Amino acid sequence: MSRRRASHLAVAALSLAAALPALGAGDAARGKDAYETYCTSCHSPDMNRVGPAHRGVFGRKAGTAQGYQYSSALAASRLVWNDETLDRWLTNPEALVPGQKMGVQVPAAEDRRDIIEYLKTLSR
Repeated sequence: MSRRRASHLAVAALSLAAALPALGAGDAARGKDAYETYCTSCHSPDMNRVGPAHRGVFGRKAGTAQGYQYSSALAASRLVWNDETLDRWLTNPEALVPGQKMGVQVPAAEDRRDIIEYLKTLSR
């Protein structure tokens, strides 16, 4: 990744981080329902499927889950999954990491916040 692109991503992440508190916290119970709607056709908390397992995803470096073959783009991304990066990923994964292989977007900000709160519970 070029320094210019890394700098652009850092600025975008800071802008998003500033906006998130105004959006309010998500709801993990609603997030579990949204996760089942958007995510479970490819993901599971504990098993790699079409997509990697999600237990422990919050705070993990992208592209590092054991036993899953990631795209080279995501494996090289240097992203760490947190509120900001997960929100950007769920909004449009291809815009965040061109060449990745996830084809699902979560258009509603509330659903994204709720899914992120649910994913945090899988870290425990």
